[in-house]
Amino acid sequence: MSESLLCLLTEDLLVRVLHHLHSDADRKSWRLVCKHLNRVESITRTTIRILRIEFLLALLHKFRNIQELDLSLCPRIDDGAVKVMLSQESPGWTRGLKRLVLSRATGLGHSGLEQLVRACPLLEAVDVSHCWGFGDREAAAISCGTRLREVNMDKCLGVTDIGLARIAVGCSRLERLSLKWCFEISDLGVDLLCKKCFYLKVLDVSYLKVTSESLRSIASLLYLEVLVMVGCSLVDDVGLRYLENGCPLLKTIDVSRCNCISSSGLISLVSGHVDLVQIGVGYCLSELSGPLVHCLKNLEQLSAIRIDGVRVSDFFLQTIGKNCKFIVELGLSKCIGVTNMGILHLVSGCGSLKILDLTCCRSITDAAISTIADSCPDLVCLRLESCDMVTENCIYHLGSNCLLLEELDLTDCSGINDIALKYLSGCSELVRLKLGLCTNISDIGLSQIAYNCRKMAELDLYRCVYIGDDGLAALASGCKKLMKLNVSYCNRITDKGMEYLSHLGELSELEMRGLSNVTSIGIKAVALSCKRLADLDLKHCEKIDDSGFWALAFYSQNLRQINLSNCNVSDVVLCLMMGNLKRLQDAKLVHLFKVTVKGVEHALRACCGRIKKVKLHSSLRFLIAPEILDTFQARGCKVRWD
Repeated sequence: MSESLLCLLTEDLLVRVLHHLHSDADRKSWRLVCKHLNRVESITRTTIRILRIEFLLALLHKFRNIQELDLSLCPRIDDGAVKVMLSQESPGWTRGLKRLVLSRATGLGHSGLEQLVRACPLLEAVDVSHCWGFGDREAAAISCGTRLREVNMDKCLGVTDIGLARIAVGCSRLERLSLKWCFEISDLGVDLLCKKCFYLKVLDVSYLKVTSESLRSIASLLYLEVLVMVGCSLVDDVGLRYLENGCPLLKTIDVSRCNCISSSGLISLVSGHVDLVQIGVGYCLSELSGPLVHCLKNLEQLSAIRIDGVRVSDFFLQTIGKNCKFIVELGLSKCIGVTNMGILHLVSGCGSLKILDLTCCRSITDAAISTIADSCPDLVCLRLESCDMVTENCIYHLGSNCLLLEELDLTDCSGINDIALKYLSGCSELVRLKLGLCTNISDIGLSQIAYNCRKMAELDLYRCVYIGDDGLAALASGCKKLMKLNVSYCNRITDKGMEYLSHLGELSELEMRGLSNVTSIGIKAVALSCKRLADLDLKHCEKIDDSGFWALAFYSQNLRQINLSNCNVSDVVLCLMMGNLKRLQDAKLVHLFKVTVKGVEHALRACCGRIKKVKLHSSLRFLIAPEILDTFQARGCKVRWD
């Protein structure tokens, strides 16, 4: 269609067409057709994620109607960058912004954060998760957003009760708040939060050092629907009894890894909230008591329950099957006592199951999995890691009946072979498949998956020792949407296999540890063609030399994480890589035998100010110049020692 014909279509029609384009590739093709279509996308785009800071100003100038700005992948965002962003005469992009994502923006300080928040009058959500250096001053900056309804502060390690108090007072409209791993927050801060932010609907206090007194405060929240308190080891049954008569709208609660609670406390909680929809009690009980099982049968609206690591009985699974007809998700990972008979009782009443986790339920055999496949046609996700009694016999039933299956974990299932993969290829909707440590599969079985499961996006072949170049050729031909691939220690793979992988244009994560037959020729092919590659693990790839690393430095400009441990890179090329890879945020540089202390220092200087994590060998701790390490820490980079 010519540009003149496109101009005859009204803008409204073009907008409606654009809304049906979901992938970045389709939208890019749309923009390149003509200026008219490019302009339509510019005025209708509402979400933007910045990958390179050098394009930031141009993109903000172009897309002035954005409602969400994601800077989490832009490692060099700091107060100076914010000042430049807001220095334009009329930064129109701030007028309609409602959501700001600054996750892992460790270089940003309280001054820049406050400027951003104040510049966006309609701001409703801020995500500063994993900004581990953030403290009370940054919390005070966030409190300037008086219209905020959602704040994520996971792993903001410096935030104390004082900072939380500032947010509670300044952001009284909050509905969603996550404080996971904010270790300095105590009962005092939670109490003030509950008094000021009484519209809270979702609250996550996982791993905080709070006691049952915090649950007394939380119980006063009349609108709370979701409470997540994983790993709150100081909370006991007294706290759960406070919740029994509080939080009348509570629908979801997760008390996993709360070691001081017992069945008695859970009975109190469940008795007070018979409309619960989701429960998580993993790794907090040794076993489910009879009274608790009896109490659970009253939860007729229950749709998801995770009891990982708990001893269960056939009676419990039978109770769930008989009474919880709406259940769609069940987590039994590492549960002792899961038997074929228990599974039979479960699925006889829970035919609507979509997600089932049976990780390390080693007593399960083909009979149980076949029953699941025959009874649960809507199954979307099944995890069977280390269920080593599973064979191709039950996979036949999965491939024939579970045609909606999207995720399957068969890690360390020694009974899986090429025949099983042939049967499994009937699940054409598969998106994620884990076959790590399945040592009886080969290129023949993998080819069946590749040719029939064309939606595959994630594939794990860790230590599948019979997988080689022919299998990768099949993947490159059939699985064009593959984004994540693990072929670590598949030692039959050579440079030819890497050349096949280079045809996977969507590939963003590649783990290839210990590929002893891959040289610089193979890694060059990947670097030249896989432009979306963001995470690369080359540990123990000892035949790759400087020419391969040079290619990565110049052609893999989107790399965010790289593992070069035990690789043969030199001082000069390591420095080149760390300086050239502008988006690099995490580098593992352990046991680089050809790199000197000076080489490490030069490499660190080359990336200082934008990298966020570096892993080095512990022997270098007292050899690297202290001023370099001090500068790294001051600029928000965490140095880990191996």
